[in-house]
Amino acid sequence: MNPDMVAGVALGYAGQVPDLILVRHGRSEWNELNLFTGWQDVDLTPQGEGEAQSAGALLAAEADLDLRVLHTSVLTRAIRTAEIALHATGRSWLPVRRSWRLNERHYGDLTGKNKKETAEQFGSEQVRLWRRSYDVPPPPLPDGDPRSSLTDPRYRDVPAEFIPATECLKDVVARVTPYFSEVIVEDLRKEAVRGGAVIVVAHGNSLRALRMVLQNIAEDEITALEIPTGIPYRIKLDNELNVLEAKYLGDPAAAAAAAEAVARQAG
Repeated sequence: MNPDMVAGVALGYAGQVPDLILVRHGRSEWNELNLFTGWQDVDLTPQGEGEAQSAGALLAAEADLDLRVLHTSVLTRAIRTAEIALHATGRSWLPVRRSWRLNERHYGDLTGKNKKETAEQFGSEQVRLWRRSYDVPPPPLPDGDPRSSLTDPRYRDVPAEFIPATECLKDVVARVTPYFSEVIVEDLRKEAVRGGAVIVVAHGNSLRALRMVLQNIAEDEITALEIPTGIPYRIKLDNELNVLEAKYLGDPAAAAAAAEAVARQAG
């Protein structure tokens, strides 16, 4: 774990090694249309539903995996992926915690725009900077823009100053880290005693943020990390939240191919 990001956090247990499972949602309707999505709420495509079903099958095949609690963002594509995957494992009954802090990064004024057309308008290098730099956000949404999440009822209890108009990956790390250290770690602490596992179903950038914290990935490396959709990533942790083992479930070649497909989609 990166001590500079999560200072003083440890599980404080003896014995069991807890598991943390990370799953990126399946392909969404706006993925299909090649649009910047971010905080916009869109559903899964039939392909995405199939990816969620496959994720559940991979989880069910892990005989030593005892899923105990689920965390998701508040966006439909993550929620539906989790529901489908857990139904396939026979664990639809798991307790659920949802947080806006696990949302995808906010793409600002790029939201809803076609990625190819945006590159043609602004140039591929500028769009790459917005998408793949660690600390350069896209242009923000204008005040009063109908794409804003300020009036969305799912954020009614979130202070307005926390609702972004744009974000870079650095911003996502800043909002994900407190949720990890204060909420997810508490569940890991409980499951370390019971031998259970915690599963997080979220988005490419919120999962990048979690892996950056846990695996000490540098700023200049994390932006190149491609996370495939619908393939569970299993992490075993020690008492100090150091990663003992981490791998995608199933065929490693299939996970690599899926990550490459995500990279091609990103251009």
